[in-house]
Amino acid sequence: MGQTLSEPVTAKDTACCQNSAFRVGSSCMQGWRINMEDSHTHILSLPDDPSSAFFAVYDGHGGAKIAEYAGKHLHKFITKRSEYKEGNIVEAMKQAFLEIDEVMLNEETLKHEQAGTTAVTMVIKGDKLFCANVGDSRAVASVVGRAEPLSIDHKPHVQTEYDRITAAGGWVDCNRVNGNLALSRALGDFIFKRNDKVGPEQQIVTAYPDVEVRTITPDWEFIVLACDGIWDVMTNEEVVVFVRENIAAGVDPEEICESLMMRCLAPDCQMAGLGCDNMTVVIVCLLQGNTYENLVEKCKLPPALDIKSQTESQSAISDESRDDIAQNEEESLQNHTEEVDIK
Repeated sequence: MGQTLSEPVTAKDTACCQNSAFRVGSSCMQGWRINMEDSHTHILSLPDDPSSAFFAVYDGHGGAKIAEYAGKHLHKFITKRSEYKEGNIVEAMKQAFLEIDEVMLNEETLKHEQAGTTAVTMVIKGDKLFCANVGDSRAVASVVGRAEPLSIDHKPHVQTEYDRITAAGGWVDCNRVNGNLALSRALGDFIFKRNDKVGPEQQIVTAYPDVEVRTITPDWEFIVLACDGIWDVMTNEEVVVFVRENIAAGVDPEEICESLMMRCLAPDCQMAGLGCDNMTVVIVCLLQGNTYENLVEKCKLPPALDIKSQTESQSAISDESRDDIAQNEEESLQNHTEEVDIK
């Protein structure tokens, strides 16, 4: 955990924007940390592709410069790629992450930086969603109140991450890369990218993202992008319930961002440090051509059971029904036997 203040800074940088497809709220807060190192982006209509939107959260560490640079430029690297223009958005995002990392490494003002950043980024084009991620910031959708993960946390103890780290000459100690970094993929962190015998995808810490693709259906309600200052305190399900209940109460998304951060803020930093990090939240409400009031009514409906719970519930009902049938048959047989004996 980084250095902390004697009192948290709870002033918030809050914003909102809206078009026919989205209503977006965002907010960030320094909290207990000495400095604010997060960055975030929400663009309803990309300059190079007006029919597409872009949303991102960057959780910086060791300084804010890498997160700030990524926040200003990563979306431009993505849309300018030839793969993007050809419709291959997945590959465009993968290559753009590596490209911006290389550009920063050669940038005079950034090349000696010890800083790095996570990046959870999202391009929405029509009903298609593309989520590229490095690190442990996270994106989660609410689908009829069910939490749907859109990104994968990159932690050193995950076997595939551990294998890459050790193959590149690194090690993992106390769930940290070389005993230092608590995540295994990031932009920046150039000190972990000095093995000239392997490519950028195979470095101890790589900027190569995982990309998840989803189709947005009418069941989708909203998406939450946030840094681990939120996810370390609340689960995916808890965040979705919190946001959904607030939307159902008619609260604006930017206000929900603020209250979510305050919900996660620790009363002090005497314990393990949970709730003592910088916090950033972006809530993307999926209007799908309707009004926010329509979404409010939608979120008032009961949440759907996830498939596993539903299957288990149906299985339990089936088992119970079978038990009831067996019991009824046994009672019927017993009654019939008693009647025969009486006669």
